[in-house]
Amino acid sequence: MSRLKGLKAESSQFTLEGKPFRILGGSIHYFRVPRAYWEDRLLKMKACGLNTLTTYVPWNLHESERGTFNFQDQLDLKAYVSLAAQMGLWVILRPGPYICAEWDLGGLPSWLLQDKDMQLRTTYPGFVDPVNLYFDKLFSVIKPLMVKGGPIIALQVENEYGSFARDEKYMPFIKNCLQSRGVNELLLTSDNWEGLRYGGMDGVLKTINLQRLSFGAIQHLADMQPQKPLMVMEYWSGWFDVWGEHHHVFHAEDMLAVVSEILERGVSINLYMFHGGTSFGFMNGAIDFGTYKPQVTSYDYDAPLSEAGDCTTKYQLLRNLFGQYHSEPLPEVPSAQEKRAYSPVFIQQHLSLWDTLSERPVNMENIPVNSNSGQSYGYTLYETTITSGGALNSRNNIRDRALVFVDRQCVGSLDYKTHEVSLPDGKGQRTLSLLVENCGRVNYGKALDEQRKGIVGDIVLNQSPLRGFTTFCLDMKPSFIKRLTNSGQWKTDLKSPTVPGFFQAILSVDCPPKDTFIRLPGWGKGVVFVNGQNLGRYWFIGPQHFLYLPGPWLRSGENQIIVFEEQRADDRILFAENPDHGKTIDVYKLPFCTLL
Repeated sequence: MSRLKGLKAESSQFTLEGKPFRILGGSIHYFRVPRAYWEDRLLKMKACGLNTLTTYVPWNLHESERGTFNFQDQLDLKAYVSLAAQMGLWVILRPGPYICAEWDLGGLPSWLLQDKDMQLRTTYPGFVDPVNLYFDKLFSVIKPLMVKGGPIIALQVENEYGSFARDEKYMPFIKNCLQSRGVNELLLTSDNWEGLRYGGMDGVLKTINLQRLSFGAIQHLADMQPQKPLMVMEYWSGWFDVWGEHHHVFHAEDMLAVVSEILERGVSINLYMFHGGTSFGFMNGAIDFGTYKPQVTSYDYDAPLSEAGDCTTKYQLLRNLFGQYHSEPLPEVPSAQEKRAYSPVFIQQHLSLWDTLSERPVNMENIPVNSNSGQSYGYTLYETTITSGGALNSRNNIRDRALVFVDRQCVGSLDYKTHEVSLPDGKGQRTLSLLVENCGRVNYGKALDEQRKGIVGDIVLNQSPLRGFTTFCLDMKPSFIKRLTNSGQWKTDLKSPTVPGFFQAILSVDCPPKDTFIRLPGWGKGVVFVNGQNLGRYWFIGPQHFLYLPGPWLRSGENQIIVFEEQRADDRILFAENPDHGKTIDVYKLPFCTLL
């Protein structure tokens, strides 16, 4: 992948090393694909006829605690980009700092919100300073991959800022962040139709994001940039899902017709997503355009490669199409990963949530954990004492959802729609507990600064604000799960398991581990951990009725499965060879505004 001149946009056609070049790209996020499968997914990308990999870089994973950076193992960006080079793929990097991506807070670390005056995606000093420190580290990692010989041919300046456009000095600041750290590669911006109205920057190529060729979108881009190459930076191959609604599908024939027309016009394209993968753990984002809607764990996206990396009908049709733009035959497609529907496993032990509250409680809203970076994800338990029953009202200060307990008996729930719960009368002092879940921070739109989670204001009982809360951090990080595992309080009497609680089972694998899909019929809402890995959330309301369990995260022999269940536990865990995405809806037949 050596080069001297790089990617240029000096006429109506891209050039690479001085020769005409068309970007046939696809997005695969390294942080959504188990590292053991990076090679498989990139080989399938190459075999489909693509020549360029695009990926976001999630700041909130690389600096989950302020000042502590992680570019190792699953987050080894240098290894991922180097692997793409070995496959003969060029790379367009999208380093943010904001990435959207249906990812918690659009990839921004939640500890930024400890500053009560924070103005994200602006030149506010409290944002600028951490960005500079992060970019210092990030570019020390990736700079060798850009300088004459690396595969990185272009970088994107921020992400869809035209739809946010809160500070006219911000985009020039981000551009300077890149160039002052030695970036000489082509710079791009990417925006949807609305966002293109935002003024551009000298020396930065505008690209467009879309799914259908309406409103003369590509001609509009051409008129804005005469004699410049045209590119669809995000061609949405499907769409994401939110809890409680249908699974979005975009039929292969409809997609192919648009991609064909884009290519016939001589336009470069990047498929978003080529392979979506999974928002493992608590990393899903949310949308809020008047109604808060958290996204599901699966990021299948109805993309050409499924969540588990299987080639779909879309993949085959695209391969036939892209093959027409190559003078030599495409590489063979790697064989599919074998799946296995393991036999059901039965719950052997359970542990009440109330028996896990051994750490010293604190009485601060900004919980001083994680090197004072605060709690980012998971659950938080708030407890206080009450002396009466009556109307408990959240005043819409619960972020995002809370189960309400009196003396550890569940009496209701609070969320964005339900603000009041009736507490039963009783004598003397009783314990009121609120188990609050951060269901995912908004990743797109104007509400980014308002994404603090937990209890964010007064909770009132009979109009009187409650005080004296004790706060427990239940972030369910690997250290938390390890401590649970070593707890001597697990019970084997399964006749009356307590919820909320943790439920443990053992999956015995007597052959090389294979991919599988966990099914939890009979369960309610919660999280699944396998050998300490957080697979993500499940919720009976769907549309997603499975959790993808990659084979490399299993081992031959015994595998520990822990389910945290909020309300309704069953006695077994099932496995399937195929995912169940629930009821579907055709994204192409929806007005775009309804998708949001």
